[in-house]
Amino acid sequence: MTLIAIEEHWMLPELTSALKAVPRPDESLAFNEHGDTLQRLEDLGAGRIAAMDAQGIDLAVLALTPPGTHSLPPERAVDLSRLANDTATEAVHAHPARFRSLSSLPMSSPRHVAAELERAAAQGHVGAMVYGRSGDLLLDDPVYDDFFATAAALGQPVFIHPQVPSDPLRDATYRGFDPLTDLGLATFGWGWHLEAATAALRLILRGTFDRHPELRIVLGHWGELLLFWLDRADSLARLAGLQRTVSDYIRANVFITTSGMFNPALLHHALTVTTTDRLIFSTDYPFQRPTREDIDTFFGHLATDSDRHKVRSANAAALFGIDPTRP
Repeated sequence: MTLIAIEEHWMLPELTSALKAVPRPDESLAFNEHGDTLQRLEDLGAGRIAAMDAQGIDLAVLALTPPGTHSLPPERAVDLSRLANDTATEAVHAHPARFRSLSSLPMSSPRHVAAELERAAAQGHVGAMVYGRSGDLLLDDPVYDDFFATAAALGQPVFIHPQVPSDPLRDATYRGFDPLTDLGLATFGWGWHLEAATAALRLILRGTFDRHPELRIVLGHWGELLLFWLDRADSLARLAGLQRTVSDYIRANVFITTSGMFNPALLHHALTVTTTDRLIFSTDYPFQRPTREDIDTFFGHLATDSDRHKVRSANAAALFGIDPTRP
């Protein structure tokens, strides 16, 4: 069976330089420089394809690694989003049987977001990756409604990826240990995932999916904790004046990825909330590097070959408009 992985990160050297030049650089950039990670992030050719071959991945959907261009001043965000999208397009054109890509958008310049999404879609990007906040602007701010309308109209799914919490929130909640523990608590250990879950929940409560019922979003890491708290979150729908429960929006408008987390308990819980029609495979490369054996073992926990086919490739192909048999 074909295997498509949709959250496979890369990095643009010019973007690394720009992110390090802002007054308070995103501390999670340190993860990019651990071991050979940066070399792997910047490789859009033979080395990445060799890693895919070793894992048994046929096609990777590339996406910039956090924080994308979100933390840049508007003009720089526009320029580097375009450069990133052009660079990813070149990689896809160079390896059409192995790569597709999610676009990067200048969220700190809201008036340019929809136009760049349209340009990227015309280049062949199959969706977009964003984060829950750009500066003080939350993703559900009305200023982004044109973006979501455009994404829905173009059939471009929006992947909401975790990012480090804001500095005031970090100061209030995520500090007080040694610097490394502080950073881990604010990122992969907890904070990243609450940030992404809150962004998705706020989009639901804002009525985004009632205004744009064709909009599809993607959440990594098995739904970024949101799937585990729906019994309580469902009560918010009535308070927000929604006609449907939060669970209903999750089942109708949200796809969930594995993000290299192959604990079968996570799979089993996800299937108490949604179905295999909404699950998509991803490894979160190069931060997670599961072996082919790890991947095969995970798929062994799915009940049927039909389920395995959906999660391995069919769901991603349908959502992103990918025909893995045609470069």
